[in-house]
Amino acid sequence: MKKRFWVILLVICIWGSLLSGCSQKNAGGASSQENGGDASTLIYGSGDYTRINPAMDEHGEINILIFNGLTAHDGENQVIPSLAKDWTFDEETCTYTFHLDEGVKWHDGEPFTAEDVKFTIEAIMDPENGSENAPNYEDVQEITVVDDHTISFQLAAPNVAFLDYMTMAVLPKHLLEGENMQESDFFRHPVGTGPYKLEDWEEGQAITLVKNEDYFKGAAKIDTVIFKIVTDDNAKAMQMQSGELDLALLTPKDSENFEGKEGYKVYQMMTSDYRGILFNFGNEYWMENRDIIPAICYAIDREAILNTVVLGRGCTAYGPLQRNIYNNENVEHYDYDPDRAKQLLEDAGCKMGADGFYERDGEELGFVISVGAGDQVRLDIAQAAAQQIEEIGIRCTVEVPEKVDWGGQMAYLIGWGSPFDADDHTYKVFGTGKGANYSSYSNPDVDKYLTEARQTDDPKKRAEAYDTFQEALAKDPAFAFICYIDADYVADDSIKGIDADTVMGHHGVGIFWNITEWEIGE
Repeated sequence: MKKRFWVILLVICIWGSLLSGCSQKNAGGASSQENGGDASTLIYGSGDYTRINPAMDEHGEINILIFNGLTAHDGENQVIPSLAKDWTFDEETCTYTFHLDEGVKWHDGEPFTAEDVKFTIEAIMDPENGSENAPNYEDVQEITVVDDHTISFQLAAPNVAFLDYMTMAVLPKHLLEGENMQESDFFRHPVGTGPYKLEDWEEGQAITLVKNEDYFKGAAKIDTVIFKIVTDDNAKAMQMQSGELDLALLTPKDSENFEGKEGYKVYQMMTSDYRGILFNFGNEYWMENRDIIPAICYAIDREAILNTVVLGRGCTAYGPLQRNIYNNENVEHYDYDPDRAKQLLEDAGCKMGADGFYERDGEELGFVISVGAGDQVRLDIAQAAAQQIEEIGIRCTVEVPEKVDWGGQMAYLIGWGSPFDADDHTYKVFGTGKGANYSSYSNPDVDKYLTEARQTDDPKKRAEAYDTFQEALAKDPAFAFICYIDADYVADDSIKGIDADTVMGHHGVGIFWNITEWEIGE
């Protein structure tokens, strides 16, 4: 890897116990150990983690390295066996039965059993634990441990995406039983069954993982993976340039600087990851002004934002399923039409004020878009959209709060999207009261059609249900969809095995799906 001396210095200073006795870095990123063997290290530019808790939290690129689910997704995002070697489904009783791989051990050496699976899913389902993943399992009526290596799930109603949701990381019952599933110290010292295990966690600096030599699917080829915490996009690009990182997801503008540059490879990967303005319907402002949201949608020049902010790497957005087989392209796209936007405002009784902004009942129309700190692309999108919204006569400003206030904010530059079953990132995002519905959106028709879609495995009926869901959502928008953003990963060109054809998920997550096959070459 580039800047090998820096890598050694970083590792010695922060994780001296791990790499004590290192004398040099060999070609291809392998560091020579005292025992004469070769060890390879990959340094990844990561966002920060306050905990690693896949049961409660949706996001976490690191989860797939530490944990396994009963199932997994392959490079084409199809369901494949993982901790479960196979399964059956009884249509009459709506029951899935999983047969687990035998001989699997937790990182602490304890045996993995069906009791761990039951414990994990019940913890997610428990409303007191507040898991945003709970809607994925709300159809589970009964969990039966048949024996140590067999477990069944009887559903109250069909859920076509159930096998996708069984990719959920399984947690160890023997370490978490009786613990607080939100606050347990376990989530700072996680123990899984996955290809890597936690070696060290330097808060706000780095998380060091070493390969699990006893991994039931075979040990990984790269010995150490360091998630180096770099929360700012600009800093991440600079550290990639200086050689402090070996792999990072960069903004399109930053990744351009590495195109054709010796020693680097740029992976431009398709995603299902969209950006849009989330309206907080729990906020009094939108309770009174929900009807002006279509005007806001027409005010946004998506093509201009796509081309200027992400350099055309993606596509304009009009809905949550554009990169899914069940997309309905015939819904209202809300193509840029400022005249129509103004007409809708005037039809709603709004009057243009003396300062160039519309007023309603004597109050100026206006709202604030909040943006999470450190995400330059989201900030640029929000600022561009705010300017366009102001041009049609609605005052719109952007703020970057220290902490996101889901209940109190007016709007947020949201990101969502899934490359898996269409139920994922729709049912729990737009369904009334569901775990990932951070907008407090509620629409009875949306609820009805999403439920119909998850309960039938007939492709024609699912297509009809998702068509009507998307039509209902377009008529009553939860978000002002803006664009899909493809993922630009920049890597040291000595890293071999990255699957460039996999469609990434939200935040570009998914690149590590085959991490055990990666190598660091000459």
